[in-house]
Amino acid sequence: MLQVTLSGLLNFIDGLWSSCGDERIIIFTTNHKEKLDPALLRPGRMDVHVHMSYCTPCGFRVLAANYIGIEDHELFGEIEEAIRTTEVTPADVAEQLMRNDDSLDALLNDLIKFLKVKKRENEEAKAEKNSAQQESMASEGGQTEEEENESRELI
Repeated sequence: MLQVTLSGLLNFIDGLWSSCGDERIIIFTTNHKEKLDPALLRPGRMDVHVHMSYCTPCGFRVLAANYIGIEDHELFGEIEEAIRTTEVTPADVAEQLMRNDDSLDALLNDLIKFLKVKKRENEEAKAEKNSAQQESMASEGGQTEEEENESRELI
């Protein structure tokens, strides 16, 4: 089995840069930048860091203008509020806007329904994660955050 080491990866990246007469763009993605070695993140290897956040109301307006050609609609307020309270990627929103519904109202109402479902799914996933963490703490003999708070209150 072939293993990639940090040293091997750095040599590979540096080799790409040195063998190219023209400038090159290499794109790296990660969900955990904080776990990457500083040698990989240093200037010259990774010069531009772009944070890809969840969709914002402003981002939604740009997507709506690009995908459905409108800048305002009576449902935008409800959509923007749902986007503020829901972790949803711009790609998810764009996918919903690309659907070929018969009417604009139907398309935007479907987006509202999608955002409500996505919010519920996110809440359920967080609850599941918290439950798993509490079970893990209990099995290790540790206290859950709630139990620690109760202990502090007694002291």
